[in-house]
Amino acid sequence: MKCPFCGQLDDKVVDSRLNQEKNVVRRRRACTACSRRFTTYECIEDIPLMIVKKDERRERFSREKVRSGLRKACEKRNVSMDVIEAFIDDLEHDLKERDANETLSSVIGEKIMVWLHDLDDIAYVRFASVYREFKDVNDFFDELKHILDKKTSKNK
Repeated sequence: MKCPFCGQLDDKVVDSRLNQEKNVVRRRRACTACSRRFTTYECIEDIPLMIVKKDERRERFSREKVRSGLRKACEKRNVSMDVIEAFIDDLEHDLKERDANETLSSVIGEKIMVWLHDLDDIAYVRFASVYREFKDVNDFFDELKHILDKKTSKNK
């Protein structure tokens, strides 16, 4: 590490500590040439999750975009923000665990659809109407019929 005072490259670590989240190491160093002390911080390089949109544009994964869409879908429904935040945490964790740094937006959309379908039918249909770009009322009714058919087959 280059000393910020004299520019020498030779130093020794005097003390190392983790921060509270245990994701950054704080190191106190002493320059062997000028004996002055300085602090460095070491953290893991964050490689952003990139989302490939339908039109092949690429943008960073945005928790806020997912949160906003889910909040709109779940508006006036009995779904707490804690449940939504927990899902977003799980979704982001799943995306980071993948080998690829890029994910198709359709993969994220389908994960959200599956989760909402299990959570709340109304929120699911609201989200589906935007995500699947319903063109008219018939598309909406087709999706409702699909949900009702699934419920009827489960109850048999």
